[in-house]
Amino acid sequence: MEMNDMVIISVDDHISEPPEMFKNHLSGADLESAPQFIQDENGKNAWVYQGQVFPSIGLNAVSGRPLDEYGMEPTSLDQLRKGTYDVDARIDDMNVAGVAASLNFGSVFDFAGGRLHKVSDQKLGTRHMQAYNDWHVDEWCGAYPGRFIPCAILPTYDMDATVAELKRMSDKGCHNVSISENPTHQGLPSIHNEYWDPFWKAVADNDTTICLHIGGGNPAPHASMETPIEAWITTMPMSISTGASDWLQLRALREHPNMRIALSEGGIGWVPYFLERADFTNTRHKAWTNSNYKDMKPSEMFKRHFMTCFIDDAFGLQNVDFIGEDRITYEMDYPHSDALWPDVPDHLWPSIKHLNEAQIEKITHLNAMRFHRFDPFEHFSKDELSVGALRAKAEAAGVDTTPKSSGGARPLKEGEDRPVTSGDIMQMMTQAGNRDMLNLIETADG
Repeated sequence: MEMNDMVIISVDDHISEPPEMFKNHLSGADLESAPQFIQDENGKNAWVYQGQVFPSIGLNAVSGRPLDEYGMEPTSLDQLRKGTYDVDARIDDMNVAGVAASLNFGSVFDFAGGRLHKVSDQKLGTRHMQAYNDWHVDEWCGAYPGRFIPCAILPTYDMDATVAELKRMSDKGCHNVSISENPTHQGLPSIHNEYWDPFWKAVADNDTTICLHIGGGNPAPHASMETPIEAWITTMPMSISTGASDWLQLRALREHPNMRIALSEGGIGWVPYFLERADFTNTRHKAWTNSNYKDMKPSEMFKRHFMTCFIDDAFGLQNVDFIGEDRITYEMDYPHSDALWPDVPDHLWPSIKHLNEAQIEKITHLNAMRFHRFDPFEHFSKDELSVGALRAKAEAAGVDTTPKSSGGARPLKEGEDRPVTSGDIMQMMTQAGNRDMLNLIETADG
C-alpha cells in the first residue's frame, strides 16, 4: 500500500451553517420565528434567536488562512473559506485533502444542541432543532450521498421529544446523534440518573451511535488567565478523558452491550494509560466502592463500547496494540485550527505506514464505516474514493488551496512581545460577542 491508495474517512469536521438553511424546512410562523442570520454595522454575522445572539463564527473556523492569522477572530462568512459553509465547496476541499467522507458537527445550536437549553420556549426550540436536522440530513448530507455521515442533535431537555426525534432521524437514515458528555452543565440530571433510561433504550432499539464532542459539556480547563494559550491548546484533546471516565462507569453499558460511544476530537495517545489506570483503580478500590466492575475489567468495557479518533498522533499509532486496532478512527477537524487541511494524507502516511495493510484500512475507514453505520461503497467504488483519485479530481477542478489573508482582530496589541494568554483569547471572544465559546476555557474562578 502507498499513500495514494488510502481511503480516508474523517469522523470529526464542522459546519458554519449558511444563512438560508431553514427556508426549505419551515414555513409561516415557524420560519418567521426561526434563527435569523444578521449582519451588524461592523459587518459581523450572527444568528439571533429567542432574544439571544449566537455568533456564527468561532475562533477555529480558520482553514485556508495563513498560519500567522490563526489567532485572529473571523466574524463573518466572507472571512472564511467557502467550504466552511457551502456544501459544493466542501466537497472540493475534501477532495483536495484526499478525504472520502466526513461526519460534520454543527455550529448554530453548538456541537450538541446546548444553546437550545437556554431559550425560553423550548417546544419552539424543538421544532427548529428538527428543521436543523432535516437540513443537515437532506440538504448537506443528501447533496452528495456517500460523502457525508449524518449526525443529528436532540432536544434532551424533553425526553419524550428526544426519543421521538432519535427514531425519526433513524428512519431517515441518520444513525448518529451528538449530545453533551455532561448534561449537568445544561441543567439536566447526570447520565447516571434514571432520567436517561428511555434514551439508552432508544439508542439500542435504533442501533444509533452516540457522539461526545469535547466542548459539548465539560470545560477544557486551564491554569489561569495568564496561562499561555498554547498550554490550553496542548491539553484540550485530553480533557475528553474526564467525560470518558464518567461514561465508562455508566450502568447502561452492561444493560445494552451493543451501545456505541464515539469520543470526538479527543486524540488517542492518552488512551493506554487511561485504560491501565482504570483497571488499577478498579482492582485496588472495588472492595469498598461497590463498583460496577466485578467480573469485567474497565479496559474490556472500553474496548467493547468506545471509539477514539485522532488528527496527528504518531505516539498513539505506535501503541495500537494497547488501544485496539478496532477502536481508532481518523479526523481531519476541518475547518478548526488543528486541521491539517489540505495536507491530510501527507501527515497521516508517515505515522501510519508501519502498520500492516489490514490495520491501516481499519483505522482510515473501515472502523468508521462499522461504528457509524455508514457505507460509502454503496455509491462509489473503493478506487474512486482513494486519496490519489480524489486529489486528481480536485486538480482537474482547479481547487485553489493558496492561503488567503482575510483580516480580523488580533489577540495582542501591536508591539506587545509576550505569549498570547487564555485571558487574551477570552477578552477577544467577549468583544466579538462569542460568549458561548468561553465554555471551552472556563475555569473555576471564571
